[in-house]
Amino acid sequence: MTMWLNADSRILVQGMTGSEGTKHTRRMTASGARVVAGVTPGKAGQDVDGIPVFNDVREAMIATGANVSVVFVPPRFARAAVEEAVDAEIPLCVVITEGIPVHDTARFFQYATNAGATRIIGPNCPGIISPGVSNAGIIPADITGPGPIGLVSKSGTLTYQMMYELNDIGFSTAVGIGGDPIIGTTHIDCLAAFQDDPETEAIVMIGEIGGDAEERAAAFIADYVTKPVVGYVAGFTAPEGKTMGHAGAIVSGSSGTAAAKQDALEAVGVRVGQTPSEAARIMRSLLRG
Repeated sequence: MTMWLNADSRILVQGMTGSEGTKHTRRMTASGARVVAGVTPGKAGQDVDGIPVFNDVREAMIATGANVSVVFVPPRFARAAVEEAVDAEIPLCVVITEGIPVHDTARFFQYATNAGATRIIGPNCPGIISPGVSNAGIIPADITGPGPIGLVSKSGTLTYQMMYELNDIGFSTAVGIGGDPIIGTTHIDCLAAFQDDPETEAIVMIGEIGGDAEERAAAFIADYVTKPVVGYVAGFTAPEGKTMGHAGAIVSGSSGTAAAKQDALEAVGVRVGQTPSEAARIMRSLLRG
C-alpha cells in the first residue's frame, strides 16, 4: 500500500488543537507516525508537543512537506476542511469526523473527484495503519504487528477486533473505510490495492448490512482478485427496516441483509465467517496451509 501510507508519509492534523485532535496526535506520534504539522485557522504559531500549528493546509504542506491529512474537525466545519485539503492537492485525506451531513459528504467527495489529486478515506472511520510503519487515524497501534494480511472494514471496532484476533500473524495494512451511506475509499478500492501490493498475501473484508457494497465487491473479486479473501458481514440478527449503528446499515426486505451478502461472497469463492473469531480462524488456516 505504498501509494497510500508508508515510511515517507508526513502527517498533518486538521483540528489538532482540539481535544480529540490533540489526544490522537499524541497517540499517532507514540506509535511512530511522523506527524509534522497541525492546522487550525487563527492559531498559527502555536504548537502541540512541539509540532507546529498553521492557519491552512497549503501553508502547512509548504513548510513541512506533509502529504497526508487527518481530519478531526467538528461536523459543521468538516466539508470546508476537506475541500481546503483538496485545494492544496494533498494526496491522502483521512476524515475521522462522525456525524457529517450526507449532503456535505457528497459535495466534498465530488469536489475531490473533480480535482483528481486527493484520495479520501472516510468519513466516520478509524483511518489507516501500516503496522510498524505509519498510522493515520485512531486505530490502536499496539494490538498487532506487521504481517501478510490486508484488512478492509466498514466498522472501526471490528477492525480492531480482527487485528487483535490475528495479531500472531500480522497485517500489511488495515483500512477502516467507514459505514456512512457515502464514503470516499470503498471495499473495491482497497481490494484492488491489496491485489497489487506485494506485501499482502491474503485479504480480510468486513462488511455490514445495508446497501450493496459487499455484493459489488464480490463481483470485483470474481473478475480481478486472485489472492484468498475471507469475509465477515456484521448484522445477521438485525431486524428488518431498523437502522443499526452506522447510518448506512439499514435492511429493506431481502436487500442489504447479511445473508444476501454472504451468499454473494461465497458464490465467488470467499469464505465467510459467522463471527469475527470464525473469520479469523478461517484466515489462520488458509495462511498455515
